[in-house]
Amino acid sequence: MISVYGLKNCDTCRRALAWLDEQGIPHVFHDVRKDGFGDVESWIAACGHKTLINRRGTTWRKLPEEERGNLDETRAAALIRAWPAVMKRPLFVSGIRVLVGFTDATRSALTSPC
Repeated sequence: MISVYGLKNCDTCRRALAWLDEQGIPHVFHDVRKDGFGDVESWIAACGHKTLINRRGTTWRKLPEEERGNLDETRAAALIRAWPAVMKRPLFVSGIRVLVGFTDATRSALTSPC
């Protein structure tokens, strides 16, 4: 079972969930604003804080410079918990595998057996 973390109003998350349904891939969706987060620290350990932060979004651009600057793993985890929309999404967790975003590479990884 794949856990999908994101925001219910995110178009990319909706596309990803529809694709998972079409592929018949069992999953459960967690809206990080409503349901809370999984283990953000393990996500950061798996893929890096630079990968997990969405620097293109409006939320990131509206943050004060002192919150955006000198980002390390601990500060990135706190930032994601405080501002869920700053997390790149969707985030897929399957066992120890953590995948971020909904790209061709992600789709390929989600359909591969390992």
